[in-house]
Amino acid sequence: MSLAAKPSNFGTRFHNYLYEALNLNFMYKAFAPHCIEQAIQGVRGLPVRGCAISMPYKEVVIPLVDEVDLSAQEIHSVNTIVNTEGILKAYNTDYIAIQKIIEKHAINPSSSFVLKGSGGMAKAVAFALKNKGFKDGIILAKNEVSGSALAQATGYIWKKELSETDKIDLLINATPIGMQGAGYEQMLSFSEMEIQRAQIIFDVVALPENTPLIQVAQKYNKKIISGSEVFALQALEQFYLYTGVYPEKELFDEAAAFSRTGV
Repeated sequence: MSLAAKPSNFGTRFHNYLYEALNLNFMYKAFAPHCIEQAIQGVRGLPVRGCAISMPYKEVVIPLVDEVDLSAQEIHSVNTIVNTEGILKAYNTDYIAIQKIIEKHAINPSSSFVLKGSGGMAKAVAFALKNKGFKDGIILAKNEVSGSALAQATGYIWKKELSETDKIDLLINATPIGMQGAGYEQMLSFSEMEIQRAQIIFDVVALPENTPLIQVAQKYNKKIISGSEVFALQALEQFYLYTGVYPEKELFDEAAAFSRTGV
């Protein structure tokens, strides 16, 4: 089950594809809850194995669960809850996925980065970078309270705006800018000049796959990491937490491709 303000069918298609392919007695559905507290109580009281948690509930659900995994403790942000006989444990598979993506793309920890955002996903990215040894980073956020708090917690610098002298090897968008259905579809999260200065462009937004940021990055032949890759990897970790099964890579790739066709 997915609990989100504006749920998409990305996760629904991914999980249900694998359930059917592996003949597992599970069904995944997406809901936009009217009351998150009541929704979590429903998960606890019904035979619901677990749920994904999306914006804006990633932090508010923490007091509603019984246990918080290490993947969610430090960043104080949850995206997955698993129900084991009425005991709810919270995880953050976004954090796990970001770490795996850093490894997969062999991003050098000496790279300077700019991370835009200070919400739940930005926290997952920032702490993943910190724990992978990245030292030179800027948290770019308009909200001074959350932005400076995230910077202080991770040892990075907080800024409201970038200057022409700031080093940029890696640009990361962890805001809803460019997201389908969020009212920011046509907006660009970084300026073209900032994109040109970077070597790697990483947009955490999964829908659409080719956000305005990704499109401009392609124009300048930058190395690109898309949000759909993050979503697929974190969904795989969720799938394992729910079922105890890791599908073979070929089947995982099929499910990820299938999930993108219906968005």
